Amino acid sequence: MKLLLALIGIVFAQSAVAEILVPTRTIRAKEIISAEDLLYKNLEAPGALELPEEVIGQEARIALYAGRPIHPGDIGPPALIDRNDMVKLIFRHGGLEITAEGRSLGRGAEGEYIRVMNLTSRTTVTGRIRADGNIEVD
Repeated sequence: MKLLLALIGIVFAQSAVAEILVPTRTIRAKEIISAEDLLYKNLEAPGALELPEEVIGQEARIALYAGRPIHPGDIGPPALIDRNDMVKLIFRHGGLEITAEGRSLGRGAEGEYIRVMNLTSRTTVTGRIRADGNIEVD
């Protein structure tokens, strides 16, 4: 009997309803999420985000529908660079620094790696997006 009660307690503990964040309106992909876009709702949604500081200021990676839970993979840091943006490529090695103009072949946020076409040589390189919007090529 004790084992049965313990099992029932575990099952109910795992399916507990919690206050999670949901959008108040449909948020399109690439939109920045603000505090006015969120409210708390009592739902059972394992893995859903519960803290406003995890969501506010982030960019929707997919469409977020009103009243539905937000999961970590649905949002991310705002993109600094969009596809086809003109960017500055920077290559550093020791005391040497080489810069060139490039065109981004993708979009991304700070710290992410994207492909960029060097406009001088027409070659495609991969680099990391810096906070200032430039691309650091390894």
